[in-house]
Amino acid sequence: MIQALEILKEAHKNGIEPGMNLLYQKSQHIPDSIQYIIRRYNAQQSLATEDTGMLVYHYDASSPEKQYLELRFCTVGNRYCSEKSCANCQQLPTENCDGNIHTLDVFNFHFSSTFLHQFTHNVKLSNKKDEVLAFKHPQPFTKVFPICPKKRSILNSLLNHSYNGVLENIFVNAKIHELLLFSLDCLVEEKEEGFVCKFLADDRGKEQIYKARDLLLQHIGEPITIKELSRKVAMNECYLKKGFKEVFGTTIFDFYQQQRMEHAKYLLYEKGLSVTDVSALLGYSSISHFSAAFKKHTGLKPCDLLK
Repeated sequence: MIQALEILKEAHKNGIEPGMNLLYQKSQHIPDSIQYIIRRYNAQQSLATEDTGMLVYHYDASSPEKQYLELRFCTVGNRYCSEKSCANCQQLPTENCDGNIHTLDVFNFHFSSTFLHQFTHNVKLSNKKDEVLAFKHPQPFTKVFPICPKKRSILNSLLNHSYNGVLENIFVNAKIHELLLFSLDCLVEEKEEGFVCKFLADDRGKEQIYKARDLLLQHIGEPITIKELSRKVAMNECYLKKGFKEVFGTTIFDFYQQQRMEHAKYLLYEKGLSVTDVSALLGYSSISHFSAAFKKHTGLKPCDLLK
C-alpha cells in the first residue's frame, strides 16, 4: 500500500519512478470540462503493492474558482499487448503480440468546482457526498480507499476498448462519470447497502439499465424518447426512470444532456468544428437552441471554446 500511495502522490507530475518506460498515454485538457491523464508504464518487474485509489478534495473559501475534486488511481499487474484485440488472451506471444509484461497504470481525473456546479446548483444537499460535490464541506481532505471490482472494471475499460475518435470521447467521458459516482462511496463509512429498487436485485434488471445508458450514448446525435428507450430495453418506463436514477445518480434527461454537452466541448475544442456543424451533429433543430442549451449547461457560449 505504501508504494501505491507514493505513486498516487506523484500522479499529477510527468515522472513516476526511474526505470519505468511509458507504454501509453491519453489526456484531455478541455476548459471547464473533465481534465484527465491516463498513463501505462512497463514496471520492469512485478510490484508488491495493492491497487489503490485516492480522492483529493481541495477547498479554499477565499478562492472558490480554484476549488477542485481529484481522483487518482494506481493499478498493477495488468497485461499489456500492443494488439488490443487480444489484450485478454492467455496464449503464448504470436507474431503481432509482445506477450505478457508487468505494468503499472496511473490515472488522474480532475473535476473543477465550475464543472461540478451543474450537478448541484438546484439540488438539496442531504449528505456528505452532496456537500463535497457542491464544495460546501468546509475542510479540505484526502481519502485513500481500496479499488473494488466495479471500479477496477471501469479503469480496465479505459485502457482496453475498441473505440476511437469521437466515439472514444463519448465512451471515456461516460466511464469517468461512472467512476466518480462509485468513488464517492468511499465517503460513506457504513457497509454498502443494496438497491432500493427491488427489480435491480437481479442481474437482468441491472443489465437493462446499463443497456439503456449505452443506447443513449449511441444516440448522442439522434435524440431518443424515454418511451422508445423503454421499449428497446423491454422495461416499464417508470421502472426505467427509477432504476436509472438509482444506478447512475441522475435522471435520464440530465445524463443525456450532460453527455451531449461534454461531447460538444470535445468537438468544438479538440476537433475545431464550427458551431453550426456541432449543432447539426448533436441533432439540434437550430443553432440558437444548441447555443442556449450549451450556455445553460456549461455557462459558456459555444464560440468561447473555438481555438
